[in-house]
Amino acid sequence: MTVATAAPIPVVPAARSFGRPSWLASVVGIVGFVLVWQLGATYVLDKSVGVPSPTDILHQMSHDGFSFYWRNATTTVSAAFKGWVWGNLLAIALAMLVLIAPVIEKPLIQLGVVVYCLPVVAIGPVFAIVFNGETPKVILAAMLCFFTTLIGMILGLRSADRTSLDVVHAYGGGPMDKLVKVRLRASLPSLFAALRIAAPSAILGAIIGEYLGAERGLGVTMINSQQALEVSRTWALALVATAAAGGAYGVTALIGRMLTPWAPKGQS
Repeated sequence: MTVATAAPIPVVPAARSFGRPSWLASVVGIVGFVLVWQLGATYVLDKSVGVPSPTDILHQMSHDGFSFYWRNATTTVSAAFKGWVWGNLLAIALAMLVLIAPVIEKPLIQLGVVVYCLPVVAIGPVFAIVFNGETPKVILAAMLCFFTTLIGMILGLRSADRTSLDVVHAYGGGPMDKLVKVRLRASLPSLFAALRIAAPSAILGAIIGEYLGAERGLGVTMINSQQALEVSRTWALALVATAAAGGAYGVTALIGRMLTPWAPKGQS
C-alpha cells in the first residue's frame, strides 16, 4: 500500500520592504512648514502683523553678516554651557548622595521642587543685583537644569538590576560598591534623557539672564532689535536661539546614544 504524500507548498519570497529613513518625515514637515510660512506671510498676513517671510529673514541675516549672529550666539551658549555643567554636576552628586544617605531624599526633593518652581523672571533681578558679569546667566541656566537631572538620575540609579545588586552584596560589597559597580551604569540612559532636556533649558535660562542685564548675547540683541522695531532681525535672532537650543538637544542625544548603545531607542 502506498501512502500519498502532500505536495510541497511553494515558498513565496517575502516582498522587500523599503522603509523610509526616520529623518525623512522631519525634513518634509520642516520644508512644508517653511513653504506655508512663506506663502502666508507674502499673500495672507498684512505687513503690520509683524510676521516677516523666511526670505525676508534670510535677507536680513545676510545683511547683518555671519559674525553678528555668531558673536552673540557664542556668548549665550557659553554661559548656558557653564550653567548646564554646574547644575547637572550638582544634581548628579546629590542624587548619588541620596542612595548612600536616604534620609536626605525628602528635603532634597523639596528643595529641587522649590528651585524648579521659582519664577526665573522674578528671581533673576535679584541675581543681577547680587552678582556681576555672566554669573546671573550661569546661575539661571543651572537652576533650569537642576531638577530635571536630579529626578532623572535618582530614577536611573534605582533602576539597577536587582540580581546584580545581590551579587555585589553576596561578595561583601556595601552601598558604595553597588553604586560604583552597578547603579552608575544602569543610570546612564535615564541620565542622558534628563541631560538632553536640560540642554535647551540652559539656553533659555541664559537668554532670560541676558534680558535682565548683559552687555551682549542673543537676549540683549533681541531686546535692542525689538525696541528699534527691527522685526526681521528680531525674528532672525529668535531662530538662531531656537537653532542653538535644538543643536544642544541633538548633540546631547547623540552623545547619549553613543555611550549607551544597549538602551532602547528614545531612552538615551
